[in-house]
Amino acid sequence: MTDIAFFTRLLDDASPAERFRLAAEQIRSAETHGFARAWVAQHHFRSTEGGLPSPAVFLAHVAASTSQIRLGTGIVTLTLEDPVRLAEDAVVLDLLSGGRFDLGIGSGGTPTSFSPFGEQLADKAESFARKLERLQLALTGGDLGEGNSLYPAAGSLADRVWQATFSVAGGTRAGAYGHGLLLSRTQPRSAEQPDLSLTEIQQPIVDAYRAALPAAATHRITASRTVFVADDRADALRFAELGLRRVAAHFGIDAAAPVEELIRRSDSHVGTPEEVAESLAEDTVLRDVDEVAIQVHSIDAPHEFILRSLELFSRRVAPHFGWGVPAQALSTTV
Repeated sequence: MTDIAFFTRLLDDASPAERFRLAAEQIRSAETHGFARAWVAQHHFRSTEGGLPSPAVFLAHVAASTSQIRLGTGIVTLTLEDPVRLAEDAVVLDLLSGGRFDLGIGSGGTPTSFSPFGEQLADKAESFARKLERLQLALTGGDLGEGNSLYPAAGSLADRVWQATFSVAGGTRAGAYGHGLLLSRTQPRSAEQPDLSLTEIQQPIVDAYRAALPAAATHRITASRTVFVADDRADALRFAELGLRRVAAHFGIDAAAPVEELIRRSDSHVGTPEEVAESLAEDTVLRDVDEVAIQVHSIDAPHEFILRSLELFSRRVAPHFGWGVPAQALSTTV
């Protein structure tokens, strides 16, 4: 069964404290509507890129006010972390949440974020490989030097590590480690193939992951997608236009393009429940994943519309595909 998840990047137009409050409320709402997991992304320094430098602290807070929904980092930039300290934080968070934490990692990240941490962007791949080995050693109870090993012990957390990647090589690496695979909501297109669909880009990554996955490892693929569901198409397009014009340059899109073109080029799924279901049906990669994680941003929708989007997705879009929403969530009266 394919689960559904909620991915928030804490980009509401508000103060940092208010952003954290709104995101926590959105995750609690996702839990009531049957979402299996909530993912948050780590971003350093810039409020416009994610607004959350310390995801473990935030998720510990969320864990205290939730009971069922799993919590994950999508991602922590491992190249900017001490892997042993990251393992320690992850273990404490996992214990505080009752074993509900999954650790998603990646190589990063905003290029200008590396130097403040004493890292060089040019060394990203080598640093990630080295720190990944160290993280794996810590989580599996290995000797970290002078007889020291992780305390508290990681338990099964080593089996709940995920790697995010844009590349076939990254898919192979995640599979070889037996980790989960995190697929992005969109990916850059090359100048030679600007019109490739997201499916055409990501299917080879999925295939490489599956080919490298050891027989004894659990198949775990989560695909993140930008999804905004509204009762009225006009509302959906209005908020999509607000957000997507603002970030169009980031996607290499002409900001003056029609809103429908902005939606298509940013790999977004926007509209009424029926329209979103029709759009997602064309994304054949979703047939091969274990979890679909929806995020509203870069659609610039107010908080109450985000809550409504979560409800509409769980009640009227996910059931269209047989994606896993518990029956009690579907029957809950709003």
